[in-house]
Amino acid sequence: MSDFNKILTPGDYNNGIVNVVVEIPEGSNHKIEWNRELAVFQLDRVEPEIFAKPTNYGFIPQTLDEDGDELDALIITDQPLTTGIFLEAKVIGVMKFVDDGEVDDKVVVVPADDRNTGDAIETLADLPKQLIKQIEFHFNHYKDLKKPGTTTVESWGDVEEAKKVIAESITRWNEM
Repeated sequence: MSDFNKILTPGDYNNGIVNVVVEIPEGSNHKIEWNRELAVFQLDRVEPEIFAKPTNYGFIPQTLDEDGDELDALIITDQPLTTGIFLEAKVIGVMKFVDDGEVDDKVVVVPADDRNTGDAIETLADLPKQLIKQIEFHFNHYKDLKKPGTTTVESWGDVEEAKKVIAESITRWNEM
Protein backbone atom coordinates (compact mmCIF):
# COMPACT_ATOMS: atom_id res chain seq x y z
CA MET A 1 0.00 0.00 0.00
CA SER A 2 1.46 3.35 -0.99
CA ASP A 3 1.58 6.34 1.33
CA PHE A 4 -0.87 8.12 -0.99
CA ASN A 5 -3.64 5.77 0.13
CA LYS A 6 -3.44 6.69 3.81
CA ILE A 7 -6.38 8.49 5.35
CA LEU A 8 -6.26 10.84 8.32
CA THR A 9 -7.88 9.06 11.27
CA PRO A 10 -9.69 10.62 14.23
CA GLY A 11 -6.64 9.83 16.38
CA ASP A 12 -6.28 8.08 19.73
CA TYR A 13 -9.27 9.68 21.46
CA ASN A 14 -9.36 7.01 24.20
CA ASN A 15 -6.03 8.44 25.36
CA GLY A 16 -7.24 12.01 24.87
CA ILE A 17 -5.43 12.72 21.58
CA VAL A 18 -7.27 13.53 18.33
CA ASN A 19 -6.35 14.73 14.87
CA VAL A 20 -7.98 18.05 14.03
CA VAL A 21 -8.15 19.76 10.64
CA VAL A 22 -8.30 23.57 10.76
CA GLU A 23 -11.12 25.25 8.82
CA ILE A 24 -11.21 28.79 10.26
CA PRO A 25 -8.30 30.68 11.84
CA GLU A 26 -8.93 32.52 15.10
CA GLY A 27 -10.02 36.09 14.37
CA SER A 28 -11.47 35.34 10.93
CA ASN A 29 -15.04 36.21 9.97
CA HIS A 30 -14.90 33.89 6.95
CA LYS A 31 -17.08 30.80 7.45
CA ILE A 32 -14.88 28.19 5.75
CA GLU A 33 -16.15 24.62 5.67
CA TRP A 34 -14.76 21.31 4.48
CA ASN A 35 -16.76 20.14 1.46
CA ARG A 36 -16.66 16.36 1.88
CA GLU A 37 -18.04 15.60 -1.60
CA LEU A 38 -15.48 17.75 -3.45
CA ALA A 39 -12.62 17.22 -0.94
CA VAL A 40 -11.84 20.96 -0.74
CA PHE A 41 -12.30 23.84 1.65
CA GLN A 42 -15.14 26.15 0.64
CA LEU A 43 -16.03 29.68 1.68
CA ASP A 44 -19.62 29.22 2.82
CA ARG A 45 -20.25 32.85 3.77
CA VAL A 46 -18.72 35.99 5.22
CA GLU A 47 -19.98 36.77 8.72
CA PRO A 48 -20.16 40.28 10.19
CA GLU A 49 -16.74 41.27 11.57
CA ILE A 50 -18.12 41.50 15.10
CA PHE A 51 -18.62 37.72 14.95
CA ALA A 52 -15.05 36.73 14.08
CA LYS A 53 -14.13 33.37 15.63
CA PRO A 54 -12.74 33.64 19.18
CA THR A 55 -10.66 30.46 18.63
CA ASN A 56 -9.39 28.42 15.73
CA TYR A 57 -12.19 26.22 14.42
CA GLY A 58 -11.95 22.84 12.76
CA PHE A 59 -13.12 19.24 12.74
CA ILE A 60 -12.07 15.75 13.72
CA PRO A 61 -11.78 13.57 10.58
CA GLN A 62 -13.87 10.42 10.14
CA THR A 63 -16.49 11.62 12.60
CA LEU A 64 -20.09 12.66 12.11
CA ASP A 65 -22.03 14.77 14.61
CA GLU A 66 -25.81 14.63 14.92
CA ASP A 67 -26.13 17.61 12.51
CA GLY A 68 -24.65 15.53 9.65
CA ASP A 69 -21.28 17.34 9.56
CA GLU A 70 -17.91 16.26 10.88
CA LEU A 71 -17.53 16.78 14.65
CA ASP A 72 -16.38 20.35 15.27
CA ALA A 73 -13.38 21.32 17.37
CA LEU A 74 -12.41 24.60 19.02
CA ILE A 75 -8.60 24.77 18.95
CA ILE A 76 -7.01 26.94 21.64
CA THR A 77 -3.63 28.35 20.61
CA ASP A 78 -1.75 31.58 21.21
CA GLN A 79 -1.78 32.43 17.46
CA PRO A 80 -4.17 31.73 14.58
CA LEU A 81 -3.65 28.51 12.62
CA THR A 82 -3.89 28.25 8.84
CA THR A 83 -6.85 26.70 7.03
CA GLY A 84 -6.08 23.18 5.84
CA ILE A 85 -3.40 22.12 8.28
CA PHE A 86 -3.97 19.36 10.78
CA LEU A 87 -2.57 18.88 14.23
CA GLU A 88 -2.49 16.29 16.95
CA ALA A 89 -4.52 17.81 19.75
CA LYS A 90 -5.19 17.09 23.39
CA VAL A 91 -8.88 16.93 24.32
CA ILE A 92 -9.71 19.20 27.28
CA GLY A 93 -13.53 19.25 27.18
CA VAL A 94 -16.64 19.78 25.11
CA MET A 95 -19.11 22.59 24.57
CA LYS A 96 -22.62 21.13 24.30
CA PHE A 97 -24.27 23.22 21.60
CA VAL A 98 -27.55 23.37 19.69
CA ASP A 99 -27.84 25.15 16.32
CA ASP A 100 -31.28 25.49 14.71
CA GLY A 101 -32.58 22.67 16.90
CA GLU A 102 -29.77 20.26 15.98
CA VAL A 103 -26.98 19.00 18.24
CA ASP A 104 -23.73 20.58 17.04
CA ASP A 105 -21.23 19.94 19.84
CA LYS A 106 -17.72 21.42 19.84
CA VAL A 107 -14.81 19.44 21.27
CA VAL A 108 -12.30 21.80 22.90
CA VAL A 109 -8.63 20.99 22.27
CA VAL A 110 -5.11 22.35 22.58
CA PRO A 111 -1.99 21.27 20.65
CA ALA A 112 -0.70 17.96 22.00
CA ASP A 113 2.85 19.33 21.98
CA ASP A 114 2.79 22.98 23.05
CA ARG A 115 6.21 24.02 24.26
CA ASN A 116 5.08 27.63 24.63
CA THR A 117 2.64 26.92 27.46
CA GLY A 118 4.61 23.99 28.78
CA ASP A 119 1.60 21.76 28.10
CA ALA A 120 -0.05 23.42 31.11
CA ILE A 121 -3.63 23.14 29.82
CA GLU A 122 -5.23 19.81 30.76
CA THR A 123 -8.90 20.72 31.30
CA LEU A 124 -11.37 23.53 30.64
CA ALA A 125 -10.64 24.77 34.18
CA ASP A 126 -7.11 25.66 33.04
CA LEU A 127 -8.45 28.17 30.48
CA PRO A 128 -9.03 31.80 31.45
CA LYS A 129 -12.64 32.26 32.60
CA GLN A 130 -12.91 35.28 30.29
CA LEU A 131 -12.07 33.10 27.26
CA ILE A 132 -14.84 30.64 28.19
CA LYS A 133 -17.26 33.59 28.49
CA GLN A 134 -16.18 34.94 25.09
CA ILE A 135 -16.61 31.56 23.41
CA GLU A 136 -20.02 31.10 24.99
CA PHE A 137 -21.12 34.61 24.01
CA HIS A 138 -19.92 34.13 20.44
CA PHE A 139 -21.80 30.87 19.92
CA ASN A 140 -24.95 32.14 21.63
CA HIS A 141 -25.09 35.22 19.39
CA TYR A 142 -23.20 34.79 16.10
CA LYS A 143 -26.43 34.26 14.12
CA ASP A 144 -28.39 37.05 15.86
CA LEU A 145 -28.28 39.48 12.93
CA LYS A 146 -29.86 36.90 10.61
CA LYS A 147 -31.76 34.40 12.79
CA PRO A 148 -31.91 35.56 16.44
CA GLY A 149 -32.21 32.95 19.14
CA THR A 150 -31.33 29.93 16.99
CA THR A 151 -28.10 28.96 18.77
CA THR A 152 -27.62 27.90 22.37
CA VAL A 153 -24.63 26.82 24.41
CA GLU A 154 -26.31 24.32 26.71
CA SER A 155 -23.39 23.31 28.93
CA TRP A 156 -19.72 22.44 29.14
CA GLY A 157 -18.45 18.90 29.64
CA ASP A 158 -15.18 17.45 30.86
CA VAL A 159 -12.65 15.29 29.00
CA GLU A 160 -14.64 12.09 29.61
CA GLU A 161 -17.81 13.67 28.21
CA ALA A 162 -15.82 14.84 25.17
CA LYS A 163 -14.48 11.31 24.60
CA LYS A 164 -18.05 10.00 24.69
CA VAL A 165 -19.15 12.57 22.07
CA ILE A 166 -16.14 11.62 19.90
CA ALA A 167 -16.86 7.87 20.21
CA GLU A 168 -20.51 8.39 19.21
CA SER A 169 -19.42 10.53 16.24
CA ILE A 170 -16.95 7.87 15.05
CA THR A 171 -19.70 5.24 15.28
CA ARG A 172 -22.05 7.48 13.27
CA TRP A 173 -19.32 7.96 10.60
CA ASN A 174 -18.68 4.21 10.37
CA GLU A 175 -22.41 3.53 9.95
CA MET A 176 -22.74 6.15 7.19
